[in-house]
Amino acid sequence: MTAPTTARGPAATPGGWLRRYRPVDDATVRLVCFPHAGGSASAYLRFAAALAPAGVEVLAVQYPGRQDRRGEPFLETVEELVEAVLPELRQWTHGPFALFGHSLGATLAFETARRLTAVGRPPAHLFLSGRRAPVVPRTDTAYLLDDRSLVERVTRLQGTDPALLQDEELLRMVLPAIRNDYAMAGAYRYRPGPPLTMPTTVLTGDADPNVTPDDAGRWAEVVGGTFTLRVLPGGHFFLNDHTAGISSLIEEELADAH
Repeated sequence: MTAPTTARGPAATPGGWLRRYRPVDDATVRLVCFPHAGGSASAYLRFAAALAPAGVEVLAVQYPGRQDRRGEPFLETVEELVEAVLPELRQWTHGPFALFGHSLGATLAFETARRLTAVGRPPAHLFLSGRRAPVVPRTDTAYLLDDRSLVERVTRLQGTDPALLQDEELLRMVLPAIRNDYAMAGAYRYRPGPPLTMPTTVLTGDADPNVTPDDAGRWAEVVGGTFTLRVLPGGHFFLNDHTAGISSLIEEELADAH
């Protein structure tokens, strides 16, 4: 399953869904990472670099409609995206693996864990970041905003380089992905089912305008294994300020996964 990294960019797995920024051929465990709304696989480049020396290989999911998949049509629902990524994901999860997702990516990681658990291949650990629990009532209508208001909304979350949002050409490239993913989040409805039994770690920022610590803590209502809530300093994109600390946490939590 080795795919070499070339000078032109990260190695992509054969189906095109996963990016291997730091391939670890003798990985003790693989961490599959789902990006935030409007995000791409490269959001996890720093985590791939930080975790590779510990024997943890990061596989970052690349959604259609962005970066090297820009010419492909968007998928519009959480269910569609999970169904599409599962066949390729199964090829990389014969050994120990865990799932990580931030914001919309947390919802996708959670639903992927449910599907894999249903077929007898549960992840060893589930990391959910920057997302309120699905049992918390929410109304996501940001995708209905006009372009200027949507850009202002994204800017307030401080997860995107302000220079990018001021470049009209780049903005035309990224805004459709942001709007599509916000609509995906708005359309998602949690369907109750058996609680997941693997250990779950939930991460949230203490100043996140979208997620309170109480909202994040309610993930405990839909998972049944060991549950840990970590509240870190920062807003919605607190991950950007805590790469080293979160990488150490992931390494520690996955130490017994192999």
